[in-house]
Amino acid sequence: MKPKRTMKRIILALLAALTALAMPLRAATVNVFAAASLTDSLKEIAAAYEKQTGDKIVFNFAASGPLARQIEEGAPADIFFSADEAKMDAVEKKGLIVKETRRSRLSNLLVIVTTADSSLAITAPKDLATPSVKRLALGEVKTVPAGTYAKEFLTKLELWPAMEKKLIPCENVRAVLAAVASGNVDAGIVYKTDAAISKKVKVAFEVSAKDGPKISYPMALVKDSKQPDAAKKFLNYLNSPAAGDIFKKFGFALRD
Repeated sequence: MKPKRTMKRIILALLAALTALAMPLRAATVNVFAAASLTDSLKEIAAAYEKQTGDKIVFNFAASGPLARQIEEGAPADIFFSADEAKMDAVEKKGLIVKETRRSRLSNLLVIVTTADSSLAITAPKDLATPSVKRLALGEVKTVPAGTYAKEFLTKLELWPAMEKKLIPCENVRAVLAAVASGNVDAGIVYKTDAAISKKVKVAFEVSAKDGPKISYPMALVKDSKQPDAAKKFLNYLNSPAAGDIFKKFGFALRD
């Protein structure tokens, strides 16, 4: 009887091993905290990546300031993709990212937008100071990088004091775009990539890279990531030529 029992155990063990091999590996879920302006490009990149790997990419899109604060408060993030260096610097100084994974991946441009059917004549930033522009939408300057960049640009031109009484602060750059598209404001300042996705707005003026603020989008692995290996793989994919092509399709410039 003993040999039979032994053989039975061997067969059962082999069947268990074969069953385990046949079962698909459990997919990882990677939580990415990303600037709102990256919404469309990252969703397309993630869709391609998920098909290749089986991993699930879950996004939390918002202004970079609130995202940084959420990470500081212990929110379950694996990757932080900020729209400016300052917000990434803040979390790095608190030891909340893996420093060697940090990379500045993208750049962008600022544009002044109005509704598509607007008759406003805005041919230069100084036109925003005229009485014809009564309400100007910007991202909240302390928490939204697009708003911070806009303030920096307008301050450089000595236009900021004239703008403050007209400002309608918004929670993120997409909210600025929505405010302009709805006609609730006369104009707004957003990224070129945001303006490109809406048929309800038009670009009245584009700030050149030479004259505008140096816009930089850094990304990094969050130190307390629950899926560090999977997160590193997705970070590598974000650095790939395939992802780069999608970023460029949406109007971003790749940083060296």
